[in-house]
Amino acid sequence: MDNFEKVEKLREHANVSYEEAKQALEYSNWDILDAMIYLEQNGKVNGPDSASYTTQAQKVKIEVEDKEGKCSFTDTLKRFGNWCVKWIEKGNNNSFCVERDNREIFRVPVTLLIVLLICAFWVVVPLLVVGLFFNMRYHFAGPDIRSVDIDINKAMDGAAEAAENIKNEFNSAVSKEENK
Repeated sequence: MDNFEKVEKLREHANVSYEEAKQALEYSNWDILDAMIYLEQNGKVNGPDSASYTTQAQKVKIEVEDKEGKCSFTDTLKRFGNWCVKWIEKGNNNSFCVERDNREIFRVPVTLLIVLLICAFWVVVPLLVVGLFFNMRYHFAGPDIRSVDIDINKAMDGAAEAAENIKNEFNSAVSKEENK
């Protein structure tokens, strides 16, 4: 922008004459902002009623502080609801499988298993334990199963093997008694 354009721009914004705008710019080394301040200090232009400024970075910082500082009860409920929905979806996408003799008998979503455990704990857990003694094996399967979950599957296999060992020991003790 050349000097003539700067004079015109300052003259329009400050509502001063061409001579006053040129003089202010010459005094401020052709800087429009400094020229505007010069005109305000000399009473040629009325300054704003209140001084303020904003930057994009400051605006973002203020918004983040507001969000961190003002966490309402409804925001907390929404976050908790979103968390619950996420875990319910994961539970519906993954399954608890029951097998016997390497053949899958049935498969239920993990969400249903959790609901059954909550509502009928004293029925479901004994049935699972009794199932171990009838050669049932349990494992989890699905897209969200990771190496941590595979450790759970190994633990379930260990429980099945322990039940098998107990059953074999019981059978061998019974057959020894019958042989006597």
